[in-house]
Amino acid sequence: MSYPLLLDEMFTAVIARRLGERGHDVAAVVADQALLGLSDEQILIAAAADGRALVTANIKDFAPLDAAYQATGRSHAGLVLISTKTFPQDRSFIGAVVESLTKLLAEPDLLGPNRMTFLRR
Repeated sequence: MSYPLLLDEMFTAVIARRLGERGHDVAAVVADQALLGLSDEQILIAAAADGRALVTANIKDFAPLDAAYQATGRSHAGLVLISTKTFPQDRSFIGAVVESLTKLLAEPDLLGPNRMTFLRR
C-alpha cells in the first residue's frame, strides 16, 4: 500500500485517476468542492487531517510554509514539490507526473510526516 497523496489545485483529476488505476490512494483538490479556493495553509491542514502528502508545483509558497511549520513545531503529512523546470507544461506533462509519482510511491522512505521531497523524472 502506498502513501496517500492530495494533488494541489493546479493538477488535473486525471492524474489522480491514473494513479488510482495503479492502486494508489490519490485525491485531487479540483475534485473536492470543499477544498476549492482554500488558502495554501488550509490545503496543507486538510491534507494532514487526511494523512495525505500534498503534491504541489507552488514551491515559492509551500517551501516557506514548511519552514514555518518546522520552526514552530507544527506537523503536516508531507510535501511533494514539482518543479515546472523539471516537468514543463507540455503534452508529456500528465504522463511524466504520473510515472514519476508512481516511482516515488514505490519508495516509502521518501514520503512521510514533515518530509519535503522534490519529484524527480
